[in-house]
Amino acid sequence: MVQNKGLQHLHLRKRIHQKNEAYPSENKLKRFYDKLIFGLAILCPFLNLPQLLKILVEKSAEGVSAISWFSFSAISTMWFIYGFIHREKPIIIVNGGLIIIQFAIGMGAVIY
Repeated sequence: MVQNKGLQHLHLRKRIHQKNEAYPSENKLKRFYDKLIFGLAILCPFLNLPQLLKILVEKSAEGVSAISWFSFSAISTMWFIYGFIHREKPIIIVNGGLIIIQFAIGMGAVIY
């Protein structure tokens, strides 16, 4: 018998998904947290904008590591794919925005 080591997460998600938990949840805390996460998913990419605006306005990327920002963008891409596979809207939203902004910061660091 072949064991699926490391795939327990997928099996847990499958079991949870098959239960079809009601949405929105009857639990007030879960409903609040669902709304909070969607809000944070929209807000999070905007938190990187000051860095991008500083680079674009000052036309200087002094102290900004292109390698780091391209790495962040690559990691966000992997999270975006994960969110897409599991149909998790907050993960898709936050990482879709982060990919664009982080890549732009990396490009600004290369150009300036």
